[in-house]
Amino acid sequence: MNDHRIPQIPAALGGIRRDTEGIGFALASEPKTGSLLRALAASKPGGKFLEIGTGTGVGTAWLLAGMDAHSRLTSVDSDPTVLAIARRHLGHASRVTFRLVDGATFLEQSAQQQFDLIYADAGPGKFTHLDLALSLLKVGGIYFTDDLLPQASWPEGHAPKVPALITELETRPGFVATKLAWASGLMILVRTRAV
Repeated sequence: MNDHRIPQIPAALGGIRRDTEGIGFALASEPKTGSLLRALAASKPGGKFLEIGTGTGVGTAWLLAGMDAHSRLTSVDSDPTVLAIARRHLGHASRVTFRLVDGATFLEQSAQQQFDLIYADAGPGKFTHLDLALSLLKVGGIYFTDDLLPQASWPEGHAPKVPALITELETRPGFVATKLAWASGLMILVRTRAV
């Protein structure tokens, strides 16, 4: 089995990657992460999805590739430069709403919402505001995060936070967790009951 060959790459990724390289953004999701995002999104027909940390829209493109016509994605980022790239390439898709807002602020304002899948690809909802992010998942909902194996592109201060996050996610009551030493280091939690 060749897990390096990812079939059916989303069409928008070529342009997104060119623009991403053009601004020197090094934190975009890699294809293996994207292929799993696509599969997870496909498992939730009619789902309501949240992406915390749009970046330039690489992960967003993969989520959209797995979503059905009735699913909806809200993607938030606090950086207007990277968000502009995502909007340029994916803003025409009616299934996605982009929000220029800090992830922590969005989570705090969304306490009454429930999501089928949350992709935590930024500090808020991952290293901060984790309790709040997990409280927004429906029973059966999926929490997905990446960048848990050492990467050259990690920002300063990322590495010391990872072990505590993994321990917290593995021992979380009301969730089943699995770690994947694949791609950038992934973790998936599924909510099994309301806490």
